[in-house]
Amino acid sequence: MAPLKRSKSYFLKTMKEMSLEKVKNARRESKYIDFKEKFDISQAGEWCEIVKDIVAIANSGGGWLLIGARNDGSPSGADVTDALTMDPAQITDKICRYTGEQFSDFDIQEIEKNGNKFVAIQINGVTIPLIFTQPGNYDIGGGKQKTAFGRGTIYFRHGAKSEPGNSKDLRDCINREIEQVRKSWLGNIRKVVTAPSGYKVNVLPPEIVESSLPTATQIRIVDDPSAPAYRKISPDNTHPHRQKEIVRLVNQKIGEKRKITSYDIFCVRKVYKIDKTKPNFFYKSKFASPQYSESFLNWLIEQFEKESQFFDKARQKWKEQ
Repeated sequence: MAPLKRSKSYFLKTMKEMSLEKVKNARRESKYIDFKEKFDISQAGEWCEIVKDIVAIANSGGGWLLIGARNDGSPSGADVTDALTMDPAQITDKICRYTGEQFSDFDIQEIEKNGNKFVAIQINGVTIPLIFTQPGNYDIGGGKQKTAFGRGTIYFRHGAKSEPGNSKDLRDCINREIEQVRKSWLGNIRKVVTAPSGYKVNVLPPEIVESSLPTATQIRIVDDPSAPAYRKISPDNTHPHRQKEIVRLVNQKIGEKRKITSYDIFCVRKVYKIDKTKPNFFYKSKFASPQYSESFLNWLIEQFEKESQFFDKARQKWKEQ
């Protein structure tokens, strides 16, 4: 059998390997970086264009969208406050409106360069390409409309542009998934080969699955990796809050002392590695926006009561990182 042929783009650095510093210093757009001079969240046309670029970047393996930058990477001078304080759920809802998928695998963060503020949206790649199920039409005045994307189209990044896909794009997408599966297999084989003496590998029949039956043993989601895992508990019960609700509830509790935004929550997540080390605080499914527990809400309030500069310090630490 002939070896699987991979395109050059397959071997290029992906979004996860591209540092924020390189994105900040980029002088031109590319397959993995797109610039936006501004983003007015009240304009339907700008929503269509930004949804198109996010979907194209995700379909191409991931990348960055930088708001507040001209085509050469220089600051546009636009006010990016609204984009920075925007709830990520708004973007997820817009993408779902046009694709039918609850894509939320992205992060919004603030960066500074020479005293100018930008909004950087870090977008992860998808396994199966997102398809536009509704057209992206918007009014451009004079009774005319513009179409950002058509129904049934699949967009990818072609250099610095987001354009309808072709056969090569689909091949690259399949190659990326094959490579991920290969790495997963090799990783699991390595675990078996390097397992300590005395360890056993158990192969379970397909009927052994997670159960939602009330008769199954219940567990708590905790930090302890040795805790038993028997019955699947709905994250809607264990992590009932969306980010917007966390922001509102924290602000209600701390009053006028310090008004926080979604960016504060993002900084706390990154600085304290909430996503990776605190499953009792944070939960995120593949196609939904992050969910937070009551414990996380109480922890945020407790930290602020201990240290009034808690959120400000988290912002500063994230910028330093």
